[in-house]
Amino acid sequence: MNHRLFWRFLQISFFVLIVSSTAFGQINHDLTVKLDPDSHQIEVVDKITLPSDSSETAQLHFTIHQGLKPEILDKDIILRQTSGAEASQFFSDNPSLQQGNIRMELFEIKLPPGSSQITLKYSGEIYHPVREYGEEYARSFSVSPGIIFPEGIFLSGSTFWYPHFVDELVTFNLDVELPAGWSSVSQGTRKNYEIGVDSRHDVWVADTPQEEIYLISSEFTEYSQAAGVVEAMAFLRNPDSPLAQKYLDTTAQYLEMYRKLLGPYPYSKFALVENFWETGYGMPSFTLLGPRVIRFPFILHSSYPHEILHNWWGNGVYTDYEKGNWAEGLTTYLADHLIKEQRGAAVEYRRSVLQKYTNYVTANKDKDFPLTKFRSRHSAVTEAVGYGKTMMLFHMVRQQLGDQAFVKALHRFYRKYKFKVASFDDVETVFDNVTDESLGPLFEQWVKRTGSPSLRVHQAVAKPKGDGYVLSAIIEQTQEAGSYRLKLPIAVHMEGVANAFQTSIDVNAKQYNLELNFPMRPLQLDIDPEFDVFRTLDHNESPPALSQVFGAEQVLVVLPSSASESVRLGYQKLAKGWQKGRAVNMEIKLDNELDELPTDRAVWLFGWENRFRSLFDNALSDYDYAKKESGVSIEDTEMKRDKHSVVIMGRHPSNSAHALAWLATDNVSAMPGLGRKLPHYNKYSYLGFTGDEPTNVFKGQWPVVNSPMSIAISQEDGEEVGPITAKLTPRSALAQLPPVFSEARMLKDIEYLASDELAGRGLGTEGLDKAADYIARQFSDAGLQACGDGPDDYFQVWTEKVAMPDRDVVTVKNVIGIIPGKNPEFDGQSVVIGAHYDSHGLGWPDCLAGNEGKIHPGADDNASGISVLLEFARLAGKKWQPERTIVFVAFSAEEAGKLGSLHYIRKAEKYPISKTMAMVNIDTVGQLGNDALTIFGNYSAREWVHIFRGAGYVTGVPIKQSALDTGNGDEKSFIDAGVPAVHLFSGARDNYHRPTDTVDRIDTAGLVKTAAVLKETVEYLAARLEPLASTLTAAKEGSAPQKKQSHKKRRVVLGTVPSYDFTGKGVRLDGVTTDSPADKVGLQEGDIIVRIGETVIEDLETFSDVLKSLQAGNEITIAYMRGGTEHIVSTKVVER
Repeated sequence: MNHRLFWRFLQISFFVLIVSSTAFGQINHDLTVKLDPDSHQIEVVDKITLPSDSSETAQLHFTIHQGLKPEILDKDIILRQTSGAEASQFFSDNPSLQQGNIRMELFEIKLPPGSSQITLKYSGEIYHPVREYGEEYARSFSVSPGIIFPEGIFLSGSTFWYPHFVDELVTFNLDVELPAGWSSVSQGTRKNYEIGVDSRHDVWVADTPQEEIYLISSEFTEYSQAAGVVEAMAFLRNPDSPLAQKYLDTTAQYLEMYRKLLGPYPYSKFALVENFWETGYGMPSFTLLGPRVIRFPFILHSSYPHEILHNWWGNGVYTDYEKGNWAEGLTTYLADHLIKEQRGAAVEYRRSVLQKYTNYVTANKDKDFPLTKFRSRHSAVTEAVGYGKTMMLFHMVRQQLGDQAFVKALHRFYRKYKFKVASFDDVETVFDNVTDESLGPLFEQWVKRTGSPSLRVHQAVAKPKGDGYVLSAIIEQTQEAGSYRLKLPIAVHMEGVANAFQTSIDVNAKQYNLELNFPMRPLQLDIDPEFDVFRTLDHNESPPALSQVFGAEQVLVVLPSSASESVRLGYQKLAKGWQKGRAVNMEIKLDNELDELPTDRAVWLFGWENRFRSLFDNALSDYDYAKKESGVSIEDTEMKRDKHSVVIMGRHPSNSAHALAWLATDNVSAMPGLGRKLPHYNKYSYLGFTGDEPTNVFKGQWPVVNSPMSIAISQEDGEEVGPITAKLTPRSALAQLPPVFSEARMLKDIEYLASDELAGRGLGTEGLDKAADYIARQFSDAGLQACGDGPDDYFQVWTEKVAMPDRDVVTVKNVIGIIPGKNPEFDGQSVVIGAHYDSHGLGWPDCLAGNEGKIHPGADDNASGISVLLEFARLAGKKWQPERTIVFVAFSAEEAGKLGSLHYIRKAEKYPISKTMAMVNIDTVGQLGNDALTIFGNYSAREWVHIFRGAGYVTGVPIKQSALDTGNGDEKSFIDAGVPAVHLFSGARDNYHRPTDTVDRIDTAGLVKTAAVLKETVEYLAARLEPLASTLTAAKEGSAPQKKQSHKKRRVVLGTVPSYDFTGKGVRLDGVTTDSPADKVGLQEGDIIVRIGETVIEDLETFSDVLKSLQAGNEITIAYMRGGTEHIVSTKVVER
């Protein structure tokens, strides 16, 4: 949110009432300020330099905060107070002024001819406590027009703490004196600061035109680092270097991305500033975020980039608010939407934007308004129009121009209007100049017109014609208002064609007769399948969502009459809280007061025991939902009545245009929190919460079913057609965020480790020793401290008895480096990050038949894991100061029975296993592709599932968590020793433990994704104050495994690739290897193996045990499920 929106338009409105001859110009303020937080006092001397043309003006007017008593320090200049008025009378649109009851005073200055400088001195109290402001539900927020007090100082344009002239842009020098221990933040560059015994002086200079002057102050801890030519800064109210480092790194990423996309960043710094109340403000060259907000992990890649981008749009190019605020929509498009685009979720994001407009605005048409009337967001309606519709405007412009021309126009617009005021008309003019096609009609209908089109498609028929087919259909605009000029995307799916045919058609009338020729039979017609056009959605185009009930004009809340008194009263209090915050008709009744549910409004059903519950359950028949004895099940996730608070959306069974929502909890303490939080989950179809706060643990959207914009095409010849398999062509994001991690460096690591020179890194070989030396050098270069056998030694060396073909004793070495923790309370504690660096050499151990004597490069298993370990060390080693020590271990001899991790556990002294908080193992992560990153071992602590859910959200990396214990990696050694541990894994592939595990198969983009997840996970573990809630029974003291783990090896191959995130009965297949026994009998992806012979396959463990019991040549029968039907095949397993 751009804070200027709270006052800029209102200032303009106010000055319309003032007769003044001041012309628009640029004013310079040279301010010397002294602040006393304890007494709320400010003292200022302001030397004002007026625009050059003001010397011809006999008199000027300015406004200033009431009670500051300005005095003129210049001779021959006359100052006179002319009037004062309560600002809230005039500034009704400004929440800060409206709630603060701030008063201003109006002064007149008479200047002698030729004079252009004024010196004012003033002082007084500024103290407007933070108050709530908001229109509906929980969409309120806290505001203050200005405050000076011991918690902090917030002064802005809306404070009127310095003289305001008409319509001026300002430059300024700001010399601030503060109490000792305090520091300040303002726009521009900090030129100097001096720290004295009793005070501190900061000097800020803004020599580029600004719309207002900010002065923020508190007892900050300051952090900074270079981000190219820009200084990235963080001002926190309490020391927190890990948090600051996250923001500094993220700032550098987004500044570089936007520099390439838009042009040079307009300021010398960008600072994160922690406020003393919850805000989300974007100011020129800094953002002011609340203490809770900045600690939400998702903020880094959602709201924070939005505020960074405001320095180009809104704080770099200024908005002409009288003609409509375009900056919020453009910022939303190039921040929020672009991030979703980068993560492959842009279609869903645009759908949610249109759904919000449909639910909040279409249902309240009298509240709709044209974009020329948008000033700032203060309700769901103003957000849906001002942010959502404007965002879609820029998306439609991009679709019409193409990416290259769109980016060119963005560059031109920024260059032309940098530090100037621009309107929608100016946007149109610049964008119009990059295309031969006039954009006037597009801007005219979307900027100046209220409303949106609604679409309908019908009578889609395919007729044979010559060697092909002709498709005809009717597309209608069904809104009551006149027609829109639409460039409407369509997609046609054809028989036997992998990719759908996609084009755009010009629909300029209420009815459009579509006719297209195709070489193959058209099967399905999709209208605007990727939600590229701003329009009202049909209710079946989007999943049932909370916005449908929160945006409804009429709502009935039905309470359960049979619930206990405390629960019923809790529900009633929750509903009445919503009732007070709404301007629409909300009625509350008990279920025994109704014979049936009304069909003309949205309905909330409250309570597990609501008598209309069965009606609701039946309304969800299209979705993966089931009523259980203990609660409910959604998509294989069970939410239990004794543990969860549940919210689920459906459609009214008698009128699908209205929502039917169900909220159920027996936890009365959770109800107030649900009342506050639910309006912020507007796009979701189902939610699960735990605890009194309550905490969200489960959320999602139902799939879209029966969309009227996607229709089957009738075949005139009566031919029966098969299923639709065609896909839409993927789109590229407008820009890509520069990765924190380097694909090139990680690939270089893998190329060396998997090279012929190292000959497969077999145990006891020269190649493995070279790998160890390489890893130690990289640790040293990254800044890790050595933590081996000696004080400056990275190696932990010992001998092991092994049953190798050429020896029975081998020297083994782990490579260990650390980043020491800084918190003395965590002395001896550690988080271990591990990856094994040995492989199979020339085929030992576990060599498949026919591969003896061949180099097994081990690129994926596990040079990939080592590369991620090293890259994270490079990022963190020289600048990270974690709370507890981070131990980086490259384990040896994993393939021989996890010998390296077992030895580490036995011999850990400085950071003993008893004080090891957690272990993260990186093993076989090099072939991720488009798959989700698999996490094994999350059963070992209750927090893992939440940690990785958060990591997935922050990074945008899809993650699937498996509770299965495969026992295949070094994490198992730690789990057996009682340490919560997980394994990051990219998936089983057909080159596992084979000579074909080569560098050319490595997916470097997947390595970056894995490293990003690792970073989020380890940063959380390092900073967490309390230990994880382990589910392991083994005590850490004295429980470490003392012998190498002897696991029975499989001697045969079936050729199945199992799915590790399947939680049902049996083993679901992700695929089969080519020419394997499984492939030859027709097993395929999606099949679920339920029996082998007479043995029932419960899960992966029983499946693995059966395979380990077999010998090459054994014939087996396999029972599997496909499409709900059981099939049985027979085959012979072959030698590994």
